[in-house]
Amino acid sequence: MRFFAAFLAFACFNSAVAAVAQDRPNVLVFSHTTGWRHSSIETGVEALARLGAERGIDIVASEDPALFDGDALDGFDAIVFLSTTTEEDDPASEWFVGERRKKLQDFVHRGGGIVGIHAAADSHYGWPWFGRLIGARFARHPTGTPAGHVTVTDPDHPATAGLEPELTRIDEWYYFEDFDPTVHLLAVVDPQSIGESDVNPNPMSWSHEFEGARVFYTAMGHTEESYADPWLIRHIAQGLDWVLQR
Repeated sequence: MRFFAAFLAFACFNSAVAAVAQDRPNVLVFSHTTGWRHSSIETGVEALARLGAERGIDIVASEDPALFDGDALDGFDAIVFLSTTTEEDDPASEWFVGERRKKLQDFVHRGGGIVGIHAAADSHYGWPWFGRLIGARFARHPTGTPAGHVTVTDPDHPATAGLEPELTRIDEWYYFEDFDPTVHLLAVVDPQSIGESDVNPNPMSWSHEFEGARVFYTAMGHTEESYADPWLIRHIAQGLDWVLQR
C-alpha cells in the first residue's frame, strides 16, 4: 500500500510537471525582411530568446513566410514582428498575400497576441488592415540615432509598470502617418531633444485591442545596443506578457 501511495504521488507529480510545461506560451519571433535590413535583428532575436528562457516562454525564431501557410500558426499564442520591413512602393516585396492574409487575420480573431518592434510599422503598405493592426505607418525619421528624452505616459499599464518614468536613450526615432488616435499611448519622445522643431510629444509605444487581439508596439529598437538596454528589454517583456494576458 505504501508503495502504491508513493507511486501514485510520483505519477501525480510528473503529471503536474507535464501540465506546467504544456502551459508555457509559444511565441513566434518573425524577422523576415524584403526592404531595409536592420543589423540589430539578430541581436534582437537573441535577446528575445533570453527573455523567453527567463520568463517561461517558448520562443521560435523564423524568417520563413511559409509559416503563414496551412495551420502552423495554430501552435502559437503570440507573434513578435521584429523590424519586418517591406518596400513601400513595391507590392511584390510583401509576403502577406492571398491566403496568408486570412491566416494572420484568423490568428488575431482567435485572440492571438501581437507585438510589433521598430520597423514592424515599415511593412505591408499595400495591406491597410496590417497598418491598422500595428496602429500606424512609418513616415520618416531624423538623421542618425540621436539621444532622445523619453517619457512614460501611463506608468500604470502592465507594459510600463515599474519602468523609470523619464530617461534619455539613443535610438532611431520614428515619425508616423495614419496614426490611430484611439490607441493607448504608453511612451513618447520629446522632438526637440532629437533636433526636431515641433513641440508635440511624438508617440513611441502604445497598446490597443484590435479585432479580438491585444497588440503592443514600440518604435524603439533600431540599434544593436537597444537589446542590451534593461529599460527597453523590460518594456518589451512586459508588453509581451500583456498580449499573452499573463
